[in-house]
Amino acid sequence: MKTVVASVVAAVILSISIGAAHADNAPKSTDIATQNAVADYNAGNLVAARSEFRRAAQKGSRLAQFNFAMMLLNGEGGPVDVPEGKKWLRRAADANMTHAQYVYGKMYDDGQFVEKDPAEAHRWFLRAANQGHVQAELALANQFLDGRGTTRDNTQAFTWYKKAAQGGDMTAQYVAGSFYERGGDGVERNLNVARAYYAAAAAQGDPAAKLKYLQLSAELEQQKPQ
Repeated sequence: MKTVVASVVAAVILSISIGAAHADNAPKSTDIATQNAVADYNAGNLVAARSEFRRAAQKGSRLAQFNFAMMLLNGEGGPVDVPEGKKWLRRAADANMTHAQYVYGKMYDDGQFVEKDPAEAHRWFLRAANQGHVQAELALANQFLDGRGTTRDNTQAFTWYKKAAQGGDMTAQYVAGSFYERGGDGVERNLNVARAYYAAAAAQGDPAAKLKYLQLSAELEQQKPQ
């Protein structure tokens, strides 16, 4: 069962972003409770963390709802409880937590804990992607490219790959580079832009992108006036 897309370890990063939203206000009691739960989770005190996330979730903390859901689905700090896990994950997604929306969509895209439903996955990916969630942007691009859960549309696929690439996703940077390298689907061929995207992906450790960067660099060099 420990194959859920998102790990509760992400709670540390997410808690920072949630906390930043309240930077100008006095911390809410649910924020403090969630932070305590995150600390217990990272210290390995999973039973306490699960209980604390549950209490904060019941008081409306989206982050706690998400993390409590992940612990229930993964069976951390107690037995696996898929129905409750799905309920709390949906609650966090309905509360407009973009990462919960992405994970909820991926659950349907993969057919994990639910019957596979790419169209339902598409709906949730779109909600998260429209708010700038990079992983959702990439997932949405893949769906448009494959025609999975939606009509195949390479132009839309490129739009979302480019957004994810600009958000720093390595895979999206490589794919955006390939669109610019070949042109078509509403994209004007531009080897310089393609080279820049391949360079960005290569800088993150993509060996294929490094090869493409070197190939285009050589090709562009040959095109220079003698």
